[in-house]
Amino acid sequence: MPKLFESITIRKEIIKNRAWVSPMCTYSSNDGMANDWHLVHLGSRAMGGAGLVMMEATAVSPEGRISPWDMGLWKDKHIEPMKKITNFISECGSTPAIQLAHAGRKASTNRPWLGGGNVEKESGGWDPVGPSNIPYSNKSLIPKELKTNEIEKIIEDFVLASKRSIEAGFKVIELHFAHGYLVHEFLSPISNHREDEYGGNFENRILLATTIASSVREEIGNDIPLFARLSVTEYFPGEGWDLESSIKLSKNLKLLGIDLIDCSSGANYSEQEIKLKPGYQVNLSQQIKNQANILTGAVGLITEPEHADLILESEEADAIFMAREYLRNPYWALYAEKNKASWPLQYQRSIDI
Repeated sequence: MPKLFESITIRKEIIKNRAWVSPMCTYSSNDGMANDWHLVHLGSRAMGGAGLVMMEATAVSPEGRISPWDMGLWKDKHIEPMKKITNFISECGSTPAIQLAHAGRKASTNRPWLGGGNVEKESGGWDPVGPSNIPYSNKSLIPKELKTNEIEKIIEDFVLASKRSIEAGFKVIELHFAHGYLVHEFLSPISNHREDEYGGNFENRILLATTIASSVREEIGNDIPLFARLSVTEYFPGEGWDLESSIKLSKNLKLLGIDLIDCSSGANYSEQEIKLKPGYQVNLSQQIKNQANILTGAVGLITEPEHADLILESEEADAIFMAREYLRNPYWALYAEKNKASWPLQYQRSIDI
């Protein structure tokens, strides 16, 4: 059996294979509520054989949304609609997961298909926040610098959202520390110019990340797997966040109860230059896995089953996250496995593999 279709046990969760659905924003919520769109979108990938299906970036507070149409988990009212989704994913034999996030200075933006850009207050937007009043680009809103008590509130928001995640039926939680959103902004010296305990040297800049990780782990107990997504490098030509920084942080996070690093990159430096190719981020996963001695997930233009399996066999990662390929084909995992018995019983008579 290809390693791609071997199960993996993390804490007490047995995930049936390593072909996982990466969190993908769909900008289709109203007041943060899950709806039938999300049930069908995520449920079809579970029916399609993915081992783990992760809910899109889910905001821990209203102002933590990327857009006014983002998923949310900042109030108890959000729990019940999510249960319908997690129940269905579980019934399909997949593991329901959720990514908890705060957009920071990249908040209050428009839907991509409407051209992106900032959403003004009169149109339902809000003032974004960040570690410092440094905008992401010359087209971005200038964020309000967070005060210490506001940072403490955000930490509590992550904790409360993790509690609601468990109540909603999610069996894995991922903390979004990547892609230029709030926690990544604190990690990076290009976006964090603070002079208090949350800024300056490396230990101070990682304080928000490590405090959220330890606080969430304490809240959810020892049985639930806890992941963190990192931008392992931000492609900044000077003193930015880089591979060495991510290795050091990953070692810290492992000690605090993080089980797997979801290895992405970029999106905190608006002038970044990335040479895209299939598996362009796999080396980052390999370096974190080997040097921090922690489980990793690889992501980024991985589309072919043979390539995904080679990454695992070569011990460059422990799981494969895919996004766009699952958009093209929700049944990617079933086609890749080539086992008619894995298909839903309702489909097996009509499937010719």
